[in-house]
Amino acid sequence: QVQLVESGGGLVQAGGPLRLACAASGSIFSIVAMGWYRQALVMQPGFVATANSGHATNYADSVKGRFTIYRDNAKNMVFMQMNSLTPEDTAVYYCKARQYTTPRAWDEDWGKGTQVIVSS
Repeated sequence: QVQLVESGGGLVQAGGPLRLACAASGSIFSIVAMGWYRQALVMQPGFVATANSGHATNYADSVKGRFTIYRDNAKNMVFMQMNSLTPEDTAVYYCKARQYTTPRAWDEDWGKGTQVIVSS
């Protein structure tokens, strides 16, 4: 089982940047995808961005052009640079990782979340 720890959350003014980081540890075999999801107040958790091992990325429409996801595979980390933040980006951000432990076995793991609050 992979342990995921997010960091980088905090208070930021509208329009400002913030960078989140997620470090994976534990029983790591081969992580094939890592991404970010967020859950705002009175909202269901929502997809933000993912990056696979081949560097292909995917973004939610609401963050395209503002957020950039990237990985450091050697350190089993994923980052997300967030620019032009708005109060609507306020949420708890969760890191997610998917890996295969054997050629036929896959695991998905979630971090505990890091809070981002964007003031207006």
